[in-house]
Amino acid sequence: MGGEFIKPIAKLGGQIRVPGDKSISHRAALFGGMAHGETHVTNFLLGQDCLSTLRCLKQLGVSWERKDTEVWIRGEGMESWQEPADVLDAGNSGTTFRLMLGALAGSPFTITMNGDESLRTRPMRRVTDPLKQMGAQIMGRQGDNLAPITMRGGQLEGQAFKTSVASAQIKSAIILAGIRAKGETSVEEPLLSRDHTERMLRGFGVDVQSRNTLVKVQGGGRLQGQGVSVPGDISSAAFFLVLGSLVRQGEIFLPNVGINPTRTGILDALMAMGADIEILDEAEICGEPRATLRVRPAQLRGTEISGDMIPRLIDEIPVLAVAASLAEGETLIKDAAELRVKETDRISTVVKGLQALGVKAEELPDGMRIQGQRTLLGGQASSLGDHRLAMAWAIAGLLSQEGVSVENMAAADVSYPDFLTVIKKVAG
Repeated sequence: MGGEFIKPIAKLGGQIRVPGDKSISHRAALFGGMAHGETHVTNFLLGQDCLSTLRCLKQLGVSWERKDTEVWIRGEGMESWQEPADVLDAGNSGTTFRLMLGALAGSPFTITMNGDESLRTRPMRRVTDPLKQMGAQIMGRQGDNLAPITMRGGQLEGQAFKTSVASAQIKSAIILAGIRAKGETSVEEPLLSRDHTERMLRGFGVDVQSRNTLVKVQGGGRLQGQGVSVPGDISSAAFFLVLGSLVRQGEIFLPNVGINPTRTGILDALMAMGADIEILDEAEICGEPRATLRVRPAQLRGTEISGDMIPRLIDEIPVLAVAASLAEGETLIKDAAELRVKETDRISTVVKGLQALGVKAEELPDGMRIQGQRTLLGGQASSLGDHRLAMAWAIAGLLSQEGVSVENMAAADVSYPDFLTVIKKVAG
């Protein structure tokens, strides 16, 4: 197996500005396209997923321009959207696919959405079923569950939904459809998922009511263009929080990282493991809390990660598994069956990757059990095209004794285009 060889390091230091938050960048672009007037987004993530959202908006007739990480979107309201002449391609982005379906469910024309090979295996019925109940006509493979999916939108009726899983994508798709529906639309989740949609829609002028795990919106809301400052992505910061905790010496600072409480499970988990992380310079800008994170080396110990913490760190589990492999004692991750329907089956792929690097890891139906050890020898691992796996195995390589060869390291470009460049900078 060939690949990018990641050499071990003994120390690191300096400041790392992680890219803009992926979830917030998607929403800023989409809501700007739904709004009336100009939306100016700063610190927009230039990963492939978020660029897919911008490309889909252009196909719908939305005018925008971008200069580096700044984007100007000239919205004329959803009623101005035009039937696209071609298939809307979401690439590898489940967020683009599901949120765009919700936003388009009230448009009186036909669209077809597709994605790459990975996205075409990911379940969409969790979104298409509620949209059909509201009045959209939808057809897709395997009972309207798999892409490509064709939808004819139109007159929607507000409904009350109870979801079986906590998913911000499902919740957001339904709420976006609810904006164009008649009457009230509500979503109740079993656990609270990330709430970027609710926060940002309020900033755009939509009356979204939320209490605990219930969210409600009245149909007929009008979005008004806004300025959106995107915080750094805590999911990207997570790789450096683990690296900074387990490297032998040095400290790093991560400024302007989003610390939305629905996303800070990674901080809670690492601190429960004994990490030395300090939260500095807290502020709230554009409805999203953010801070500088300082991390220093510490002796980590095993822990249990389960229950309502899982939705708050679902994307960080691959790199948390690397942290667990070098922590003292056993780490148990459970209640995380949702990992099986990510870019890869992240339960199976993470466990197999750890085993290939000499770690004692066991696959569970809804998670994994990892036996920590003092050293990680190294070896070979594959991203399988999954950006979070690529970066997790790179962190393993930096913390190993002999290095790790990561196949398809380029997958990291989906959420962190210059990840390896940043690693080389802080590692000297």
